[in-house]
Amino acid sequence: MAISNFSFVSMAAQLGQEQGISFQDKALTWDTAADVQDVVDALNKQTTVHYLNLDGNTLGVEAAKAIGEGLKRHPEFRKALWKNLFTRRLKSEIPEALKHLGAALNVAGAKLTVLDLSDNALGPNGMRGLEEFLRSPVCYSLQELLLYNCGLGPEGGLMLSKALIDLHANAKKAGTPLQLRIFVGSRNRLENAGAISLAAAFKTLKTFEEIVLQQNSIYIDGVEVLAEAFKENPHLRVLNMNDNTLRSSGAEKIAEILPFLPMLRELNFGDCLIRTNGAYHFGEALENSNDQLEVVELGFNEINSDGGMVLVNAMRNKPKLRLLNLDGNCFGEEGAEQIVSEMNQLPTASALQPFEENISEEEESGEEEEEADYDEDEDEDYDEHEHANDTTEEADEDDEEYNTQAEETAYVTTNAYTTKLFNDTNLNASDTFAVTGKTVIQKCTPEEFCLSQTPCSQEQFDSLDQDNKFEALQSIVNQFTGDNHLLLLVFTTLKCAHLSQSSKAALDLAVSLYQATFDYAIKTKQETRVLNYVLMQLRLLRCEEPFKSDYDVKGCRFALREALKQPKFANDNIKNSFKNFLDKVDV
Repeated sequence: MAISNFSFVSMAAQLGQEQGISFQDKALTWDTAADVQDVVDALNKQTTVHYLNLDGNTLGVEAAKAIGEGLKRHPEFRKALWKNLFTRRLKSEIPEALKHLGAALNVAGAKLTVLDLSDNALGPNGMRGLEEFLRSPVCYSLQELLLYNCGLGPEGGLMLSKALIDLHANAKKAGTPLQLRIFVGSRNRLENAGAISLAAAFKTLKTFEEIVLQQNSIYIDGVEVLAEAFKENPHLRVLNMNDNTLRSSGAEKIAEILPFLPMLRELNFGDCLIRTNGAYHFGEALENSNDQLEVVELGFNEINSDGGMVLVNAMRNKPKLRLLNLDGNCFGEEGAEQIVSEMNQLPTASALQPFEENISEEEESGEEEEEADYDEDEDEDYDEHEHANDTTEEADEDDEEYNTQAEETAYVTTNAYTTKLFNDTNLNASDTFAVTGKTVIQKCTPEEFCLSQTPCSQEQFDSLDQDNKFEALQSIVNQFTGDNHLLLLVFTTLKCAHLSQSSKAALDLAVSLYQATFDYAIKTKQETRVLNYVLMQLRLLRCEEPFKSDYDVKGCRFALREALKQPKFANDNIKNSFKNFLDKVDV
C-alpha cells in the first residue's frame, strides 16, 4: 500500500458533504491571469468554497497570484487539494506560486485542515515557498499534510521539520494547539538525515494517527531515531515504512515500541529486509500487544518458514485482522503449506494473502552468515535498488548538449517503477557473446537480449537469433505485467535505439518498440507517467539528482524523431510533448 486507505476514505466522505470547486485532471496549462479566469470566476461566483481541487494541471506564478485573489474572498476555505500541480514548471516558479497561494489564504483568514501537495517536485527549493505557508495562522488547524513523491531530500526534510516545529509553537502560543493527525511523506529520498530531522517534529507534535514514510532510503540510524519518535505518538493507527532498509536490528527497534502503540490498525514494513531474525522480533512483540491490528504487511523480507510461523502465531489475538501479507518471502513449498495450515486454525484465516512469489528456503539459507558479516556503514553508500524508483533526478551538469536547454524544469511521475526484476537478473549481454578468431559470435536469445538492460554492440544485435526480432522481443515482454512490462518495453527500446544511427535494422526495430511502448501507455492510461520517464532517460527533462543514461542518448533521440514521423504513432499530445523537448536540443 503506497498510501493508507484510512486518510483518503475519510477525505472522500467529507468532500461529499462539502461545497467546493474542482478542475481535476483537466490537463490545463495556466501561465497568466487570463488562463485561470474560469477558476477565478468560479471562486467569485460561489459563495461557499470548502475545497479547491486543482490536481492534474500545471500552474505558473501569475496564474497562482490570480487564483490567490479569488481565494481571499473565502475565509471558510479548508482543503487545498493541489497535488500534481507544477509539472514541467521552472524550479523558480514553484516557491513563488506557493507564496502567493499561502499569502492569499492568510488574508482570507482561512483555517486549513488538509494540504495536499503530493506529486509535485518541490525539493528544497520548493520548500522555501512552503515553509512560510506552514508557519502561518492558516495552518494552525491543519490535520492532514500529504507530501507524497515531492523529492524533498535530506535538506528538504530538515526544512519541513523546522517549519512543523515552529508551526506547533506558533499555534500553541495563539491558543489553538496544532492537531496534525496524518503525515504522508513517501518517496522523498529523505535518507537517514531527513528521517532524523522529521523524527524531531514527530516527537514534538505527539498528535499523529498516521505516518507514511514509504521508500525513502532510510537505514538503521534513521529507523532507530524514528522508533523513539513513534513511541511519543500513542494514537498512531497507521505506520508505514514499506521499502526502506531495517534489517533485523531495525526491526528490533520498531518491535520494542509496538506495545506503546495500542491503537495501531495498520503495520506496513514490507520489503524492508528484516529477514527471519526481524520476523522473530516482530512476532514476539505482537504476540501480546496491538490487538486492534487489521492490516499487517511483511512481504518480501527474506523471512524463512520458521519466521513465518512465528508471525502467524502472533496473529492469534488479532480478532480484527483482515489482511496479513507474507508473500515474497523464503518459505518454500512445504513451509508455505505449514503456514497456511497454521493460519487456517485461526478465526481470521481468510486474512492471509495468497503466496504468489514464494521463494525456496535454500535461497535464504545464508541469511545468518550475511547478517553476521553485514556492516552498517554500507548503508551510507549509494544503493541502486533503493534509488531505482526515484522520480526526481537531476541531469549531469557536464553534458554540453544538455545545458543548451533553458532553465531547470521540475519533473515528477505519479507511481513508482520497480527495477527489482533487473537487479535480481544475472544475465549480462557481454557474457553471452564469445568472440574467437575473427568472426565467431555466440547467438543471443530474445530472453537474454531483453533481460540484460545494458547497451550492446552491433555484433551482439546482429547475432539476435530470430528472423522477426520485433515479434520475438514482444513475446518476451508480454510474459510480464504491470511495471515490469513497461520497464522491459522502455529499456529494450533504448537498447535498440542505442544503435539506430549506425544500423537501419536497429532503427526500424526501435521505432516499432517506441510505438509499442506508447500504445501500451495509452491503453493503460499512463501517458504522462511513461512520457516523463522516457524524457528522463533521454536527458530531455531536468531532474533533481545526478543521472546519466548508459545508452547513446543521441541515438535514442534520433530513433524517437523517426518514430514521431510515423502517422499512427501515439497521439497528438504525446507527439507534441516530445517535439517541444526535442526542439530545445540540436539534432
